[in-house]
This record gives sequence, structure tokens and C-alpha cells, in this order.
Amino acid sequence: MYEKLPDNFFTKVHEIVKLIPPGRVTTYGAIAHYIGLKKSARMVGWALNQTKHNKDIPAHRVVNRQGLLTGKQHFTSNASMEQLLQQEGIKIKNNQVQDLQAIFWTPEELEIE
Repeated sequence: MYEKLPDNFFTKVHEIVKLIPPGRVTTYGAIAHYIGLKKSARMVGWALNQTKHNKDIPAHRVVNRQGLLTGKQHFTSNASMEQLLQQEGIKIKNNQVQDLQAIFWTPEELEIE
């Protein structure tokens, strides 16, 4: 596990999300699994809801396990999440990330660096 993570769950989520590279996405579940709380994907969503106005945390790069933009209602407009992803070259169709497997980022990649 990434050694620099703080003890607070929400802070852990925020720190992991900050590390998602532009043009890549991950899922709520992948973050929860990495933290060691596999069944806490919804809590990851709650943690990201706290970041609405924090531009340092790219919450738009976190989608559900099927690539759906389920968190879009928590952005400044329903189109904001999609626009931010498209600006990074990510293709979206019908509120879903296309080619999810190709651009999927997992926090386990941190351990390789």
C-alpha cells in the first residue's frame, strides 16, 4: 500500500485522487479496495462530494465500475464532469467513458513507481 497515506479515510481518498494522471480514470471501488475497504465504494463517493470546490482534487477522473459518470450531479453543472474529461482526451458517450479498460488507472500503479 502507498506508504504516504494519512490515517483519515476522506484524506486518503483525496490524496489518491490527486495522483490520477490526466487522461486516465479510476473507479470508486478501485480506490476503496486500495485503501483496504473493498465494500466502501460509496464512502469514496462521499469523500469526493467534499471536494466540489477544490480544483486540486480531480474528482472528475473517478467513475463507477462501468465507466458511468454517476458523480456528475456534484459538479457545478451536469455537463462539467464530461467536459473536464473530454478536455483530457477521454471519450464519453451517453454519460459513459469509452474504452475504460484502455485508460483505467489503478492505485496499485503507485507501488511500481
